[in-house]
Amino acid sequence: VMRRNPFGMDICCRKGSRSPLQELYNPTQVSLSNTAILHQIRRDQVTDTCRANSMSSRKRRVLTPNDLKHLVVDEDHEMIYCYVPKVACTNWKRVMMVLTGRGKYSDPMEIPANEAHVSSNLKTLNQYSISEINHRLKNYMKFLFVREPFERLVSAYRNKFTQKYNTSFHKRYGTKIVRRQRKNATQEALRKGDDVKFEEFVAYLIDPHTQREEPFNEHWQTVYSLCHPCHIHYDLIGKYETLEEDSNYVLQLAGVGNYLKFPTYAKSTRTTDEMTTEFFQNISSLHQTQLYEVYKLDFLMFNYSVPSYLKLE
Repeated sequence: VMRRNPFGMDICCRKGSRSPLQELYNPTQVSLSNTAILHQIRRDQVTDTCRANSMSSRKRRVLTPNDLKHLVVDEDHEMIYCYVPKVACTNWKRVMMVLTGRGKYSDPMEIPANEAHVSSNLKTLNQYSISEINHRLKNYMKFLFVREPFERLVSAYRNKFTQKYNTSFHKRYGTKIVRRQRKNATQEALRKGDDVKFEEFVAYLIDPHTQREEPFNEHWQTVYSLCHPCHIHYDLIGKYETLEEDSNYVLQLAGVGNYLKFPTYAKSTRTTDEMTTEFFQNISSLHQTQLYEVYKLDFLMFNYSVPSYLKLE
């Protein structure tokens, strides 16, 4: 098995080699050092945004275990990955299963998507004691992947509200959105919640009642609230727009770049900028402005400019 699976050896015997954190901050390869500069710029952007918005971004000073449930831990390679839904998180979870599986998996794409989302398949930081959490936050390389906030939002809407198979979302959120946002809704729409319009979804997100009632679902929650970048210092911020390069850079730092490449496949259904523009055509400028306020920290923190299609008030 050791010989057949290149991971067997690499994964079990990392000790003695440099950790991803050391390789990131003191690269031994020239090819890695150029990329390191780019990631330094991204880190600085997050730090500056947190500082500039310290009132709103540091409301809660102490993180609870519940805040850490999106942080996946890879003990063997000393890495922590904060997953953000709709930012290639299925493929990243698959890769993490290969990295932490001790040779059980070798090809990420052979892992079924639904299996990648079974929580017991990956260990998250909230399962450790306080001292173990602190040790890992200090010594492991922490990374996350981000995406243009409104493109991610449209992607979440399309996936959760326009696909017939997502009945649990229609029941849990769709019915609530229809009840609250649609005048003269039919009994069937109230019962099924499977025909939510994007305008209704936006109205639901900016409704102060929604914010008070329960936290946003993780598929449209802000990255800032899912991964807590003002409290946790991320060493590496990958972007959906440069997914392949950034992902393979992480794998290179982990010392597995020769065996493992990030899975790439062109999805024809992928949400694009043009598509996002179209979805926002029917949103009033008042609602656009209110929605931008909800996601503003994500835009600023990860250096996404205000979309040209927005008509902000």
